[in-house]
Amino acid sequence: MAHSPPQGALYGGQAVIEGVMIRGASDAVVAVRKPDGEIMIQSLPQSRLWLSRWRRILFLRGIAALAETLTLGMKALALSANAAIPQEEREDDDSGKQETIGGFALGAMIAISLTLAIVVFFIIPLFLSRGLESFGWNDWAANAGEGAIRVVMFIGYIWLIGRMRDIQRLYGYHGAEHMAVHARENGDPLTPEGLRRHPTAHPRCGTAFLLTVVLVSIVAFMFFPRDPLWIHFASRIVLIPVVAAVSYEIIRFNGRHADWWWVKVLAWPSLLLQNLTTKQPDDGQCEVAIASINAAIALDSGQPITGAATAANAGAPSE
Repeated sequence: MAHSPPQGALYGGQAVIEGVMIRGASDAVVAVRKPDGEIMIQSLPQSRLWLSRWRRILFLRGIAALAETLTLGMKALALSANAAIPQEEREDDDSGKQETIGGFALGAMIAISLTLAIVVFFIIPLFLSRGLESFGWNDWAANAGEGAIRVVMFIGYIWLIGRMRDIQRLYGYHGAEHMAVHARENGDPLTPEGLRRHPTAHPRCGTAFLLTVVLVSIVAFMFFPRDPLWIHFASRIVLIPVVAAVSYEIIRFNGRHADWWWVKVLAWPSLLLQNLTTKQPDDGQCEVAIASINAAIALDSGQPITGAATAANAGAPSE
């Protein structure tokens, strides 16, 4: 029997290849625009592990949410990449099922991604800052300099990949996802017109989380000595889960109290940074985001979802 979504349920997600993934209170949903114009909709069941008591324990829930987000994100990207392939380029598949990623392959992809992120944004700034002491900088100043290098590298990376045409289209779907979440949270119609009442930036964005991680890491690392090198190195690795957990709580708090003036001040840098990671979507991209969030709401309400939608009915407002 159908029922209303859980009280206070938060919706959010990410852009994928020609589509949007929305995570609700129960399962996640991926909506992808196929080459023939049809919108494919498919649910991505969440592991019960991430919905268990771990999601209610302060700080630990941030680590659990990060693990869940990485897992769902990889699955959604693989699903969208497969759906975006023209039918004539697909190999014959009598089962008619979408390709899935095995557990080992998924784990390897996540491990490689995390390792690269740690090397680029934590280890490289560490070594680039090692020479600051030769200019007479003390540990506090050198750690602050290391943090500044990390911020510059992070913003530079986002700016650089944003020059790519495919990424710019992905950023359009990113903007559509945020606008759909805004519309849902403000009770506006889930239509392209309803979405356009809202900005492409959102305080609970993944970009906001990453920037918060970078900024929180500066504060956390300030209290650790830079010599010997092994302590300097180990502190950056060991503290990453702690920094991520604290950053999650900050983002969660900001999202729930976005109307408080001092929260707006704190969230302003991350909202400004989202000018680099979001674009104004076209109506077609809005329709895909609407299809995804409507399906997520339907699942939370105990209603079935269809596997596909046309461009005409994808933008129907939710009840």
